[in-house]
Amino acid sequence: MSISSSLNAGVMGLSVNGTRLAAISDNIANAGTKGYKRSQVDFSSMVLQQRSSSYAAGGVRVETYKDIGNSGALISTGSSTDVAVSGRGLLAVTDITGVGTPAAERSLRLTPTGAFFPDKDGNLRTQSGLFLLGWPADSSGNIGNVVRNSGANLEPINLASAQFSATPTARIDLGINLPASSTRVGGSPEAYLLPVEYYDNIGRGETLTFQFSPVAPTAPATASNQWTVEIFDTATGAASIGSLDIVFSDAATGSGRLTSATPTIPTPPATNGATYDATTGVVSLTLPHGPVEVFIGRPGESEGVSQFAAPFAPTAVTKDGTPIGSVQSIEIDDRGYLQALYNTGFRRTLYQIPVADVPNMIGLRELDAQSYALSGQSGNLYLWDANNGPVGGVAGYSLMESTTDIAAELTDLIETQRAYSSNAKIVQTVDDMLQETTNLKR
Repeated sequence: MSISSSLNAGVMGLSVNGTRLAAISDNIANAGTKGYKRSQVDFSSMVLQQRSSSYAAGGVRVETYKDIGNSGALISTGSSTDVAVSGRGLLAVTDITGVGTPAAERSLRLTPTGAFFPDKDGNLRTQSGLFLLGWPADSSGNIGNVVRNSGANLEPINLASAQFSATPTARIDLGINLPASSTRVGGSPEAYLLPVEYYDNIGRGETLTFQFSPVAPTAPATASNQWTVEIFDTATGAASIGSLDIVFSDAATGSGRLTSATPTIPTPPATNGATYDATTGVVSLTLPHGPVEVFIGRPGESEGVSQFAAPFAPTAVTKDGTPIGSVQSIEIDDRGYLQALYNTGFRRTLYQIPVADVPNMIGLRELDAQSYALSGQSGNLYLWDANNGPVGGVAGYSLMESTTDIAAELTDLIETQRAYSSNAKIVQTVDDMLQETTNLKR
């Protein structure tokens, strides 16, 4: 009976508009919620098989979804660990149960933004209990090969272990000039000292001292172009740890470049702690904290130690390694690298924060605290480097605003109210018509 289908259609209209009202209420209530994605309602008609003599109303159905692919505006904050994705993509997070569990058992969630802060254990988390995940970097700041289609290599970002940092010195480059006049007949026999500070594996400063002593020429030569280099280390009580004889090209070639470097046989100790590799130009030393390479130059090349008719001059002496330092601040760049800045001026990469993407953002399953989980409709996860592929960058000092537009929601609210009233009027009209039908027997 067509009148009955009209009643059903009216009731369904009341139901779907009630659903739309609930979505609008959620959107308005979360207009100030950072990272909130607007709830959308999609109406679709239902059609019943019609007969030529009558028409039956099919009614309407409703589908609701989160417009997760829509990014809200970013606002600046004063905290470096306020993080948002500037564009497509989401951040990988977990809940409290996932902090201490293996990656295979961890609950992986995705969120567009978060006001993260270090808790008592140093883990970066939000007030709502989401813990930020990232790939840990090694001491050189490298991430290495990581699994990108799952969270297998992700770890909760923890800042406690990076509070203090020291990097031992592994290489020293010497760029110095030795005066050519010192190795000529009548030249000064004065030895030149070059102290170079280095750092051991606990950040303690020690000093390597290179003593360059000219070798007097033997008759009938006018110049020896030869020096003896003795190396002393304060970590071993300033004792000699190795020595070399270095020879430069003579004045006839006019180059003043290194010709050879030969480890000498000291008296005692009976062994020399210095070796030289002509292919790399490196003198290898073994210090208490480990091996250190000292670049002095390759034979025939201008880099490293030279001998020209100029005064003794350390023109370019550099080293790696850092002393012990404490964290002054944390910064996150747009590539997703979380870096610690120490009071020694050293900057160290601790983690890389990837940006997660799925083929169907709308298919993600909604969870509490503006977070989402993978589902059968979302498709497979892929973890991109920030600002690569389809995903945006990672913005520190930023939070994402809600995608709710209050003006649009209020407009929808008026439309919903009118539609609800109209459907209620249908139910009322059908009721009146059925009452008229009932009154026919009187």
